[in-house]
Amino acid sequence: MIAVDGPSGSGKSSTSRGVAKALGLRYLDTGATYRALTWWMLEHGVDITDPGGVAARLPEPRIEVGTDPAGPWTRVDGTDVSEAIRSREVTGAVSAVARVPAVRELLIALQQDIIAGSAGSGGIVAEGRDIGTVVAPDAAVKVFLIADGAARASRRAAEANCSAETTRAEQDRRDSMDAGQSGKAEDAVVVDSTDLSLAEVIEVIVRLAEQVPSPRYPDPEKS
Repeated sequence: MIAVDGPSGSGKSSTSRGVAKALGLRYLDTGATYRALTWWMLEHGVDITDPGGVAARLPEPRIEVGTDPAGPWTRVDGTDVSEAIRSREVTGAVSAVARVPAVRELLIALQQDIIAGSAGSGGIVAEGRDIGTVVAPDAAVKVFLIADGAARASRRAAEANCSAETTRAEQDRRDSMDAGQSGKAEDAVVVDSTDLSLAEVIEVIVRLAEQVPSPRYPDPEKS
């Protein structure tokens, strides 16, 4: 398994999907599970600033995510919300929901089940903010992907079709709120994507994975 952590805008999603495709692995966007739950809470008028109120509704939604890197999807109660969960409204609310302890307990268990279920298909690349430290501390490869703040904001702005200044302010706010769930694993390799192309970042991580002796990545000295 490969764990990719890092702040928003560092390129985790595109990179992780590219690595998964290159190595023939599954792909898990753990952030999508938090976004899906947040979308449901907003749709049902739940006050996301009330941790108790959020926790009380947790048993209701059914969240599913696809792990095909060529076409990942997210569903809530059978409805595809892959696009809806990327709205600015959800983006602005997800940190508040993700900080609720009961939310983290529920979704981390879901993520761990998905990761365990991927073993039969060769493994998985999981990305988020606490994969290497909490969700999968035993991952064979751990990467902490970073980028300059301005570069991250520029990437997010292009995706959301809004100004870099607005995106930078929202990004800084999210980084502050998510700081408690954004630690780097001690054995993670830091990869700075600021001046690298997507293809170059993918290549760096693929090389790291190929250095790990396993049935998937055999030791070249023993082959």
